[in-house]
Amino acid sequence: SETLFFEMADRLAEDGWRELGYKYINIDDCWSAKQRDTAGRLVPDPERFPSGIKALADYVHARGLKLGIYGDLGILTCGGYPGTTLDLVEQDAQTFAEWGVDMLKLDGCYSSGEEQAKGYPEMARALNATGHPIVYSCSWPAYQGGLPPKVNYTILAEVCNLWRNYDDIQDSWDSVLSILDWFSTHQDVLQPAAGPGHWNDPDMLIIGNFGLSYEQSRSQMALWTVMAAPLLMSTDLRTISPSAKEILQNRLMIQINQDPLGIQGRRIVKEKFHIEVFLRPLSRGASALVFFSRRTDMPFFYNTSLAKLHFPEDAVYEVQDVYSGKIISGLKTGDSFSVVINPSGVVMWYLYPTALPAQPRHVVRQQAPGEGFHPILL
Repeated sequence: SETLFFEMADRLAEDGWRELGYKYINIDDCWSAKQRDTAGRLVPDPERFPSGIKALADYVHARGLKLGIYGDLGILTCGGYPGTTLDLVEQDAQTFAEWGVDMLKLDGCYSSGEEQAKGYPEMARALNATGHPIVYSCSWPAYQGGLPPKVNYTILAEVCNLWRNYDDIQDSWDSVLSILDWFSTHQDVLQPAAGPGHWNDPDMLIIGNFGLSYEQSRSQMALWTVMAAPLLMSTDLRTISPSAKEILQNRLMIQINQDPLGIQGRRIVKEKFHIEVFLRPLSRGASALVFFSRRTDMPFFYNTSLAKLHFPEDAVYEVQDVYSGKIISGLKTGDSFSVVINPSGVVMWYLYPTALPAQPRHVVRQQAPGEGFHPILL
């Protein structure tokens, strides 16, 4: 009901989430009445949303937040509520804009491939025509298998701001791994499609719910961050545990996720002993590395070097552990090092160069992530 959304908006505004960038509060399926009104417009369920969506949007906006809503490009939504058929696209876009909605997730239940190919671009045009900025999240590729030739990521990037490529996430570690596996297997296709304004969406964070251990929660946060995923929480902020809140509010993690280059990371190592390494290039020559263990037995000592991970020769880095905050200074590309990775856990590093090869040796002191000042080579 609307009470849930009013209370969640209060928590986002008052508990430090908004300042970290968690600004969208999104209504999922089943918000509307079972029938449109006499003019054919969508209306919210009068019992569960008696104040209406515009009043909710106003409340959310007054707290410096934004409101998202759900629609479906079909006869019905996935939950059996009125869908947005092709003849209603413009009207529904206008309705959402008049309500002050800031984001639309458009699902694809009860629609054909032909209707999707026409309707998803049509909704993009209709949303833009309202003059009200609305982030557009599409489920289009997920209904077409997520891969070429059925999915054209060039067209998709022109139409949608983010899109669901694959299955819905469930509240389980198996589900997280299945999504990660699919994205890693197809990263050559998916990774180039992502960038500022157009993102692959591996679905929500399930941190703070029931299915993940502490280590698995840290892993999902790190892996979604290195994949440049939109960070959409799915937990009750009124009762969230301190440990889940600490993971979701990690400032350096969010800064990496929101890096302005917007490059999606890749899996660069897959060891036979069930250790994987992911790399995401960041602005100003920095990088994020995630060392991930699929092992279930015991903590694993993983030995490697930046040279083995194809970092430039003769470079020197300052490293910050994203979770512990510990700093390693003066790590050279050729230096061997070990990380201890817990079962189904991660070690995540933020690396920034203090000396790069074949660059002028002019070091300036400039604010960098983490505490204090670090020399950055320009």
